[in-house]
Amino acid sequence: MSLPVVDGLDLVQDGPVVRVTIRRPPDNLMSMAMCSTLSDLLCTPPADARVMHLRAQGAVFCLGRDRGSAGETGLRQEAETLVKLNRALRSGQLITVAEVAGDAAGYGVGLAALSDLSYVAPSARFWFPEVEAGLAPTVVLTWLPSLVGRSQAFRLAASGARIDGRQAAKLGLVTDVADSVDDLPDMVSAEIDGLLRLDVQPQQEIRAFLQEAATADSVTVDRLSVDRLVTNSLRLSQPHSAGHSH
Repeated sequence: MSLPVVDGLDLVQDGPVVRVTIRRPPDNLMSMAMCSTLSDLLCTPPADARVMHLRAQGAVFCLGRDRGSAGETGLRQEAETLVKLNRALRSGQLITVAEVAGDAAGYGVGLAALSDLSYVAPSARFWFPEVEAGLAPTVVLTWLPSLVGRSQAFRLAASGARIDGRQAAKLGLVTDVADSVDDLPDMVSAEIDGLLRLDVQPQQEIRAFLQEAATADSVTVDRLSVDRLVTNSLRLSQPHSAGHSH
């Protein structure tokens, strides 16, 4: 399977890793075509791909997305495209790892925060500028409280406050912060290598369970946990189940 071609994204397959570089200077804004391409790639990746490594070229990571439509139909299509990519980042076929060396704003924060793993430079800043334009970022609010809690979600969305990489990691908006921007690539590379050394099947089961548990009540989550534990234990007891890492 050949990788798609779209303006604003460089896509290269490196064995089991699909490396995606946002390259749309100066602000690396996401177009709707870029969003759709990423959604499709995450949901229907090359057969031997396991991880999507998302990064950006230039001084910023991503300062948001294009806002080209004015009518109701166009605005609705744009919003649905954004929601589709949000869902694909969480539940697509590839484990997603974001490398955030520069600033992220609006939808750019979502690209980082909704990746399975997100590693950032301490100097990178994160903020939601929608309120400054008179908008409530409702698509953001579908996922932000589950990461940082209701109070911090309100603060970040309602004030447009800018936080740095260390604050973002402390709040749980991202996974971890590197010691410096120069250390970030090695940190990300080590994390990806660690994922690839282990069997992909339980990793995907972990992703799927986390996604289901996020929207289910506690009784349903308990039942799911028992069902999955039994199913997976039975799978591991079969002789042919051992030794598969891809």
